[in-house]
Amino acid sequence: MIHLMESSWDYLPVDHIRTPAFNSGVVSEASNGGNDFSVSLDAVVPDDILERIFTFLPIASMMRATSVCKRWHGIIYSSRFVWTHMLPQRPWYFMFTSNETAAGYAFDPILRKWYDLELPYIDKSSCFVSSSCGLVCFMDNDNRNTISVSNPITKSCRRLLEPPGETLPDYSTIAMKVDRLSHKYSVTLAKSKQIPEDFVRWEFSVYKYDSSSGTWVTSVSEVFIGWRGGDDSVICEGVLYCLIHSTGVLGNVNPRHGLIMYDLAGEPSETSLMQTSISVPCSLTCGRLVNLNEKLVLVGGIAKHNRPDIIKGIGIWELHEKQWHEVARMPHKFFQGFGELDDVFACSGIDDLVYIQSYGATALLVFDMMQKQWRWSVKCPVSKRFPLQLFTGFCFEPRLDIAA
Repeated sequence: MIHLMESSWDYLPVDHIRTPAFNSGVVSEASNGGNDFSVSLDAVVPDDILERIFTFLPIASMMRATSVCKRWHGIIYSSRFVWTHMLPQRPWYFMFTSNETAAGYAFDPILRKWYDLELPYIDKSSCFVSSSCGLVCFMDNDNRNTISVSNPITKSCRRLLEPPGETLPDYSTIAMKVDRLSHKYSVTLAKSKQIPEDFVRWEFSVYKYDSSSGTWVTSVSEVFIGWRGGDDSVICEGVLYCLIHSTGVLGNVNPRHGLIMYDLAGEPSETSLMQTSISVPCSLTCGRLVNLNEKLVLVGGIAKHNRPDIIKGIGIWELHEKQWHEVARMPHKFFQGFGELDDVFACSGIDDLVYIQSYGATALLVFDMMQKQWRWSVKCPVSKRFPLQLFTGFCFEPRLDIAA
């Protein structure tokens, strides 16, 4: 695994890229006893020109620029022009491990550097995560009712009201969607719980939170027979997609996964979610749903024939008109680069990038959907301290202009 990855890495503490703005004071003072004056370029450049200059900066450079002076800080944080005209920013990937504090490192694919980062409202790594347009939503794994929204860069954070429904569901998943114009957001929570003393039927409910009203509503609730909800979901074009799992009690062992969808903006329908479900493209050990530019992408572990619990490769598919189209399969040399890969793995993506990570190691593989290229990230500074230590991560869009 090591020989396939780049051996050098460079990481910077978060204070190096984001420091409090100091007072503007005098940008340039007189010299030679006050007879000669130097004029700062910043003093003669109007705000609209500075705004255009800032749009060409990577997000890390823009964060450093906020500490130059109050004027730059104000332009970057308050100018709508900067964020609507800036060059596309590639999503960062935050990797962390089980410990007392949720500290980890964020990977910047543009500068290919890792940044030391600590996230608010995360007590440990065993949590559910969803991100959209600079905000990240977290749900704890203990009672699965504590949900928070945060901007990892600015540290703006907010804890949501406790959602309705079962307080201890057997399976849960969250998905988040932010409106890029208004910055209002919605969070969906899908809960699945086995009906007591019934091995066949499972309750499945979807709840939706709206940041405008600050309230939860029940979107849909029904009973599945022979299937249960899972822990992976995503919102694309206003539609909630959730992976479901076969319980096997009715003999429906293969395929082990299915996909259900629910229109969050549509009128309530009497049609069962199972009646409109979609089969997965092949037998999978696990599946991860990703929204890439409002296109639903499935990243799945391909199972061995007659051994559905053993992974033999990883594939990427895109859903088009309820049909899966294969985009790529991970080359064997990269698959081997993970070492001993379990049947499940961490995966997330935004825009055109897909990140894939093994839970048992810090190796991070990046797939570019546009260029159809696989590439290892530079080595993460997170170190493995004991053999059974687990790692996880998620990607998010770094932004300074949006608050929780």
